Amino acid sequence: MKLKDWILWLCVAGLLVTEGLLFLANRQKDAALVLSRESQQRVVLLQSDLDQLKNSSVTALSSENARLRAENQGLSQKLTQLQAAGSQLRGQNQKLTQQLETAHSVAQQQQQQLQQIQTESQQAPPQPEPTTEPSAAAVNQISACINNLRQIDAAKQQWALENEKSAAAVPTAQDLLPYLQDNLFPVCPAGGVYSINAVGVPPACSVPGHVLP
Repeated sequence: MKLKDWILWLCVAGLLVTEGLLFLANRQKDAALVLSRESQQRVVLLQSDLDQLKNSSVTALSSENARLRAENQGLSQKLTQLQAAGSQLRGQNQKLTQQLETAHSVAQQQQQQLQQIQTESQQAPPQPEPTTEPSAAAVNQISACINNLRQIDAAKQQWALENEKSAAAVPTAQDLLPYLQDNLFPVCPAGGVYSINAVGVPPACSVPGHVLP
């Protein structure tokens, strides 16, 4: 074979090798492009998942924050109500304490007045034989007792009017103190015991003759 033929075959072989290498390079390039596109798609999917995760996290946090704010407002309202109820209870307790102290003071005053009346009665000189006509002292005692009964009855009527009580309601001495002079419950000058009775019934004294006309 001549040298030219060898050179020609060598060129053809080199050309075929070059074509094969180009074919392989193109196949590798196409594979690389496919991998690149798949990688890009995966990146897009991952980015979408990440965005969804962020959105869901933000939504969940917003919902939880709103729930916590609502619970905080509810607790604040309950605390305010409890504080108001506590203040009301303290006020009622103070009022009851004052009423108890007033009732105790009235009881002590009545006890002192009764003891003073008993002492005066023991120290008084012997009474003269009773006559058909009452003495001036007895008349004064009756007049003073009737005046006390009128004060008690007026206080009872005023108490019933202001508190919308029926005729069957029975007030206590403590109830009538604000409507009596100097907040003191009257005492019978003859040592009698007063019965307040119901609103529709006049008050009475245990001493005979001490009756409202």
